Amino acid sequence: MPSAYRLLQAALAVVGGLFLLLYPVSVVWPGGWQWHTGPPYASEYFMMIVGLYATLGIFLLVAARNPRAHRSLVWFTVWSSLVHAATMAVQSVASPHHRGHLWGDVSLLLVVAVVLALLTTNARLRPEQAETADRT
Repeated sequence: MPSAYRLLQAALAVVGGLFLLLYPVSVVWPGGWQWHTGPPYASEYFMMIVGLYATLGIFLLVAARNPRAHRSLVWFTVWSSLVHAATMAVQSVASPHHRGHLWGDVSLLLVVAVVLALLTTNARLRPEQAETADRT
């Protein structure tokens, strides 16, 4: 079975790739990803979110090579995903025509946060922990 560190590397690569796919996924399933009507490019706000997540996706792909060197980025991804998901969940419940987000972006961000948090916690990313783990 792969180590938690190897699983974290794979998870960071998968999440980075998923974040890069935000725009094409929103074209196929707008109800789970867009908060406006019309094509994705019709909303300046949505395009800003696409840009932010694409940037984060690229940095997560880089972090996948060496998660120990990018601990703060991994934890930023965990916490920002939780905050973003919680905010969108409240907004989705409050607005009946946005309930699809509970099954789209809200769910995905919660899964991202939980998976990365568990793997990061178990991967022993601190240098002193890595030395101990490498000896066992």
